[in-house]
Amino acid sequence: MYFLKRIAFMIPLLLVISGLAFALIKLAPGGPFDKERKPATPEIERALAAKYHLDEEVWQQYLRYLGGVAQGDFGPSLKYRNHTVTDIIAQGLPVSLALGGLAFCFALGVGVPLGFFTAVRKGRWEDYAGSFLAILVVCVPGLVIGPLLVMALAIHWRWFPVALFASPWHAVLPTLTLGLYFSGRVARLMREGMMTTLHAEFIRTARAKGLGETQVLLRHAFRLAVLPVVSYSGPLLADLLTGSFVVENLFQIPGIGVFMVNSSLNRDQTMVVGLVLLYAVLLLVLNLLVDFAYSVLDPRVRYE
Repeated sequence: MYFLKRIAFMIPLLLVISGLAFALIKLAPGGPFDKERKPATPEIERALAAKYHLDEEVWQQYLRYLGGVAQGDFGPSLKYRNHTVTDIIAQGLPVSLALGGLAFCFALGVGVPLGFFTAVRKGRWEDYAGSFLAILVVCVPGLVIGPLLVMALAIHWRWFPVALFASPWHAVLPTLTLGLYFSGRVARLMREGMMTTLHAEFIRTARAKGLGETQVLLRHAFRLAVLPVVSYSGPLLADLLTGSFVVENLFQIPGIGVFMVNSSLNRDQTMVVGLVLLYAVLLLVLNLLVDFAYSVLDPRVRYE
């Protein structure tokens, strides 16, 4: 029943999100046709406004947009001529999904073991070294890591190609650039969760019963210590799947992150609202999956 209520609550929440995005893009100064090479005459401006229904009241435009969305049509792009928002999302989303999925797996694959190991080896040199690396990658943004990786691994040693997304080798550098920062965040969360769990009473009870240290750590402690990482994974995965403007622009990857930023600057309202709705749906669905994972990992959690 709890999950059914959450799913039903998504509909009015998405309406609010779309309304706010639509209103904010309307309040922004300028219009989608202000940056043309040659200023349009008043007759052409009126014709364009009539073609895209921009001469209607804002509430009429919004209702018309909702009607199209209900039918699976996000409308035409006001900046990318002869393309609809649905077409652009269909082209760019699989690329962003692939890059985001790889970065997510990399972040968890590096961050979870690193946080687990540093917590188990607390106070030793392994703990200090692992914690230093985690903090270092968190403090250095992808805007800096990306060019350094390109100069070292692509230009100097020529191990990987620099741009595009044509083969698995092309995905290595973007995945590292996008995933390193989040791997540090995951490692910090995992370490703190593991440190808290290791001081719990049930861990002392398990050790008092004579269970081996490996069994105590992996079977009992890890299951609860990973919960902060699970909570963070929902918004993290939504953020990664919708693309990163910096990484996609740096490596010339045709994902939707670039479209999001460019459409905001160009006042392409249909594109902006469509991408905002896409991000909102991903975030809500992934958070729902996180709640379900909580109930599976922690038997004390019950949703009513």
